[in-house]
Amino acid sequence: MTSSPAPANSLAVAERAALADLMAAVGPDAPTLCGTWTTRDLAAHLVVRATRPDAAAGIVLGPLASYTETVMASVARRPWADLVAEVRSGPPRWSPQSLAALDRATNTIEYFVHHEDVRRAAEPWAPRELDDAAVADLWTQASRASTYLLRRSPVSVVLAPADGPAAGQQRVVKKGARPVTLAGPVAEIVLATYGRVTRGLDVLGAPADVAAFHGFPR
Repeated sequence: MTSSPAPANSLAVAERAALADLMAAVGPDAPTLCGTWTTRDLAAHLVVRATRPDAAAGIVLGPLASYTETVMASVARRPWADLVAEVRSGPPRWSPQSLAALDRATNTIEYFVHHEDVRRAAEPWAPRELDDAAVADLWTQASRASTYLLRRSPVSVVLAPADGPAAGQQRVVKKGARPVTLAGPVAEIVLATYGRVTRGLDVLGAPADVAAFHGFPR
């Protein structure tokens, strides 16, 4: 049996479309929460990640970073409308990421976080209300990824979601003697684990430990 293409109602697909809509609305020079990147830089990153496996490796592998940056700079020079269209179209059919299971696993959080990177880069903004299916999808992906993502945290990290399938439970994703608990909506927990600005989330622990959690590089 072969895998099917990503369904149109998946959260990864929905967040990709919403991000493309927002990018088209704010233009190529809008700020993001990705350091000094503008929306043009972020769009180039997403296009390279989806369509250039030869260059995408440099996103996570330091020795290849300079090649990735060169390719991204070239992609970023494309007309803005073309870049947005490429973001919207997602992984090409030849890419394993175009298959439903891999699209969900690799792109759900990627596009959710980057959508918020553009939404939250300028005031005013407010957290979105996500439906139950979206929250469940985020939690599934986040609970798998957070152990790896937070492996270098200098403090212990406990996730305490207030909504979704694990509401009221706690999940230790980094063991240690100095616990910091992220308590609140799943969406805000996801963003906090990625070092993003959050509202409506309680980060509980000793002040020095909370500061260490916020400050360590993801």
